[in-house]
Amino acid sequence: MVEPISVAVRRGSVVEAVHRVHAVAVQDGAVVAEAGDPALVAFLRSSSKPIQALPLARARPDLDETDLAIAAASHVATQQQIEAVRRLLEQAPASEAELDCGLQDGRPPEPTYHNCSGKHAGMLALCRAHGWPAEGYRHSSHPVQQAMLSEHAAAAEVDASEVPTAIDGCGVVTFALPLERVAYAFSRFEELDGGAQVAAAVRARPDLIGGAAGADVQLMRAAPGWIAKGGAEGLLCAAGPGGLGMVLKSEDGNQRPLAVALASFLTRLEVSVDVPTSIPVRNSHGEMVGKVGILSEIAGKFLPNL
Repeated sequence: MVEPISVAVRRGSVVEAVHRVHAVAVQDGAVVAEAGDPALVAFLRSSSKPIQALPLARARPDLDETDLAIAAASHVATQQQIEAVRRLLEQAPASEAELDCGLQDGRPPEPTYHNCSGKHAGMLALCRAHGWPAEGYRHSSHPVQQAMLSEHAAAAEVDASEVPTAIDGCGVVTFALPLERVAYAFSRFEELDGGAQVAAAVRARPDLIGGAAGADVQLMRAAPGWIAKGGAEGLLCAAGPGGLGMVLKSEDGNQRPLAVALASFLTRLEVSVDVPTSIPVRNSHGEMVGKVGILSEIAGKFLPNL
């Protein structure tokens, strides 16, 4: 097994922390690059959102790129993002009171401001399209969540009965797969029914998908042909030209190493994308006091016993 990518946080000349990142890339059905354990099982969390938008794209051809992009987003509550959520609710049609994503700490006490509200609005629109009751749409027994399980199993070409499930932060079901199967699913994303529409929407509106500092948005802005979606606990999934699918998973669940690990892994794939190879560490005065980078490249004279 190739060792995971080691991303270090250096302050002054001392390495304070090291994050291990597992990564897998798949093309034409085969693993073309790996670091760490390709069989590592991880919940997709919010990286599922493009897959969760597939049945919506099929059921509601009237929805445009803005609608599908916000359904696949983990928004940071910018004005444009909130307007997109409200627009999708209107299109559903559904009310904000029907959103069952709960409230999010540090944001206004309205469900629309939850970072998963776009996905939930999309699930309500799916209910309307199929005549399903909106009540209980987030629970595993509801047709919406059964459809989501089927989408993940089909995308990864695994048996639905073998997919571990749990409850995500916003209350819907989340699905776990081996990293290799996740990369495979993203490698064929545009071949899936509805995948071309969702991919086009995500590429057209990266500003809706998340925050500008996120590794997924950084990748899409640097490489317009790509789609990418991050997830909680240090996950990043992406699909590039030529049917290249990729997933990175931080072993300790931290988001901090993902952008640097992404740059390193893209280099191994001989893919030229202008994403940061290191990130400055700054204090509250804005002074650069350290760096996040590949361990072998930024380690100073003094190293802890790692």
